[in-house]
Amino acid sequence: MTDNLESLEREITACRLCADRFAATATGHAPRPVFWLHGDAPILIAGQAPGLRVHESGVPFDDRSGDRLRDWMGIDRATFYDRARIGVLPMAFCFPGYNASGADLPPPPICAATWRARVLQALDEPVLLLLVGLHAQKWHLGKAAGSLTGNVANWRDHAPGIFPLPHPSWRNTGWLKKNPWFEAELLPALKARVAEALAQGQARTDEQT
Repeated sequence: MTDNLESLEREITACRLCADRFAATATGHAPRPVFWLHGDAPILIAGQAPGLRVHESGVPFDDRSGDRLRDWMGIDRATFYDRARIGVLPMAFCFPGYNASGADLPPPPICAATWRARVLQALDEPVLLLLVGLHAQKWHLGKAAGSLTGNVANWRDHAPGIFPLPHPSWRNTGWLKKNPWFEAELLPALKARVAEALAQGQARTDEQT
């Protein structure tokens, strides 16, 4: 039986599975699940996990990474934060924290294992799925997933319904410079597909009203 999305969202918001884990990190923070869902949004972004700024604001991709992702998609903030148009479902809902050297900790696997299948079943199948980062790519592509660079380089194998992307973190600027085909070939196709998906979503909404 598929979960009611509103009920499921309340369960996720109250989740404290990783409270002890987060308390033991260098940041010593409490859980704060951050996600952005609507039952029939045409675009779903499968991200990695919130960063510290998103943890503090409670708004997904409310940081420089979000600015870069919106630029990649060719949309503005208003469109990005319209839940009826774009959903954000990270592999882990909470900021994982930093280790002692200040590096990001990976998304705790228990989050996806506990919630992801249930959430996806509660959503309509998106027109476009963006797989941001290797964790999301491994989950959604399964045996077809390879390295991050390989997954993104082979984006045509998954288009038009799925686009594997690197994380838009500014720490990946070096990767972008080493792989100029990403900006030259993938991004124009991505922007066109985002526009198509949004138009399909609007047409679907118009049919229902």
